[in-house]
Amino acid sequence: MTTLTMTRLEKAATVGTTPSTPNNSSNSRIQQRHQTKTISKLRDISKRGRVTFSSPFKRLRRSNSAPPRYGRRNSLLREHYRMDPEKRIVLPGAPKYEADWARDAHDLFNLVVLIPVIVLNIMNWNWDKLSAMNSIRDLSKSWTGEWFQAFYFYTMTYFVADLLWITVVPKCVRSPAVIIQHHIATMLYMLIPLYYPELRFFMGAALSVELNTWFLISRRVFNKQGFPCWTIDLPQLVSIRIKVISIMFYVTWILIRVIIYPLLLWDFGLRYIDVVNKKKGGSIFNIYGVIIPLHSIFVILNLKWTHELIMSKIRYWKRGKHGKKDDAVSKGL
Repeated sequence: MTTLTMTRLEKAATVGTTPSTPNNSSNSRIQQRHQTKTISKLRDISKRGRVTFSSPFKRLRRSNSAPPRYGRRNSLLREHYRMDPEKRIVLPGAPKYEADWARDAHDLFNLVVLIPVIVLNIMNWNWDKLSAMNSIRDLSKSWTGEWFQAFYFYTMTYFVADLLWITVVPKCVRSPAVIIQHHIATMLYMLIPLYYPELRFFMGAALSVELNTWFLISRRVFNKQGFPCWTIDLPQLVSIRIKVISIMFYVTWILIRVIIYPLLLWDFGLRYIDVVNKKKGGSIFNIYGVIIPLHSIFVILNLKWTHELIMSKIRYWKRGKHGKKDDAVSKGL
C-alpha cells in the first residue's frame, strides 16, 4: 500500500473526532485510543497484503491461494486421469474414487444401458462391405439401416433419461453443466438423420464413440483403487481386467476420435461440394452446411483432448528420463 493511500486511510480513521476539552477529556481519550488501534490495524493489513487498494479503473487481482472461479473450464484429463497440475503431467494409474452412491449408481446405469446402444449400432452395418472399404466415401454403402428405428429411438430415450438423471441429481457427475449441454447438442444433432434417410449412416459412425465412452467409464468402475495399468504385483484376474480395459480404451480412442471423426468431416466436405456443383444448380445453403460446423466442434474437442494427453505423457517421460520423478510417481502411487 502506498504512503498516499495510507495517509488517506489515516485521515478517514480520524473523521468524527473532536479536540480534547476539560468537559469531554474522557471521551477524547477513548476516541484517540480507537483511532490509534484503527490505524495500526490498517498498517498491519497493508504489510501482510490482505487487501489491495487500487484505482477504480484497474481490475482487482485474485489471490493465488483463492479457490478457482465458478464455472472454470475443466479439462478431460482432469476428469479421468491422475494429474500433477504444477508439472502438467499425467501420473501412472487411474484416479482413486471413494464410495459415492450417486456417482456409482449413474456409472452402473451407463455401463448397462450403453451396451444395447453399441449392439444395435453394430447390427445396422454390413461388416463385409465395411472391411472391404477403400475410401471414406464407401462408408454410406456399408450402412444397411435394418435396425435403424430401434437404434434411433432407444438411443434417444437413453439421452433423455440420462439428461433427466443428471438434472435431478447433478452430483452424480463432476461437470453436470458440460454433460447437459453435450446431451442437448447430441439430441439436436440426431434430428438430422431422422429427416434425411441418406444421412443415417453418419449417426451410426458418430455414435460409435459410445464404445470408447463405455471403456472410459469402465476404467473408473473396475479400477477404483487407481492401480497403474502395468503394475506386476497385482492378482492375475485384476491385472488382466485392468490391462484389457486400458488397451481397449486407447485403441477405440485413436480409431474413433482421432481417425473416424476427422474422416467423417472430410466426407461431409466432399458431399457439400458435390451438392453445390450439381449441373442443375445446387445451393450453397444445404444440410451439409449445418452438419459441417457442428461436427467440426466435436473434431476439434477430440483433437484438443488427444493433444493434451500426448503432451502430458511426453512431459512425464522427459522428467523420468532426466531422473526428475518425484517419490509418488516412482512408486506408482
